[in-house]
Amino acid sequence: MSDLLLKTFDNDTPESFPDVQVGDSVTVYLKINVGERNERVQMVRGTVIRLRGSGNNCSFTVRRIAANGVGVERTFLLNSPRIEKIEIHRRAHVRRAQLYYLRNRTGKSARLKEKRTFAK
Repeated sequence: MSDLLLKTFDNDTPESFPDVQVGDSVTVYLKINVGERNERVQMVRGTVIRLRGSGNNCSFTVRRIAANGVGVERTFLLNSPRIEKIEIHRRAHVRRAQLYYLRNRTGKSARLKEKRTFAK
């Protein structure tokens, strides 16, 4: 394939989205179709447990605890036009690429240590 064609399909993430990493506590604002023509924004707040792929195919999975302590996971494409914005509330210090072990934990054992950043 030509280089020009590869560059068009391999765009970087939009500049408006922050750099999402595993262990981040995020809120994803997602556009949802309601009925025929109506659209509303739904918030999904949770912890990023997985990043997968790169470039245009990059996706991430957010895990949150719903009602009655039931864990819910949702996967988003990073370059999706359905994502309105992503807010990062807290970054955590993790030593794994995927945090699947959080599925078996509840309460205090499911906490992650906060990553502290210092301004220079």
